[in-house]
Amino acid sequence: MKKRDVFITGLLMSVILTLIVFLYDSKIIKLVSLIRTEYFDYIFLSVTFASNTFIIFFFLTTLFLWKEHKRKWILPLWLSSLFAGIISYLLKVMVMRPRPFQEQLISVLQIAFHFMRNNFLSWNTSFPSFQAMLVFAALPILNKEFRKFKYVWLIFACLVGFSRVYFGVHYLSDVLAGAIIGYLIGFAMMKLEEKYNFGLKLMRKLKISK
Repeated sequence: MKKRDVFITGLLMSVILTLIVFLYDSKIIKLVSLIRTEYFDYIFLSVTFASNTFIIFFFLTTLFLWKEHKRKWILPLWLSSLFAGIISYLLKVMVMRPRPFQEQLISVLQIAFHFMRNNFLSWNTSFPSFQAMLVFAALPILNKEFRKFKYVWLIFACLVGFSRVYFGVHYLSDVLAGAIIGYLIGFAMMKLEEKYNFGLKLMRKLKISK
């Protein structure tokens, strides 16, 4: 089977899974609430801190600055994050899906609410999960340039997504949809860089890369 066929098949299966999960969102989030413990609270709160937009931005930029021949991917990474933010905002405003705790399906943990309360603006609704979009948008480029590290990032991305469900601020379908959209954004940026080399041209112009 060709890579293109594998990609399309995987995408379709992911979309179908998201639609199935959507039907059981309420039951899933109630089930997740049953595993809450103080120990898990602090683990997933740490994951939430690590998934801060600025921390991820700084970490990934530093990672690709490390080796000169990989610096051309910095601009595609930045654009992936930018488009993830824009598309997330537009979808949130259009869909306006209330968060699980706002629907009173699950109580939001006070420790999480204390640190994330600024995220709960009137427009910042549940669908899709921006954090899932952000972390998964980096995956295609990491898969291309850091084959071994991609597995570490994939585990981190999954923990970020699950933490949103754990804290009751997103449904699982919000996270899955965010992961799919984010991955597609990153994949598109990767393909554009391969075709047009806009990242490489910028690095050369700035004399950061040869």
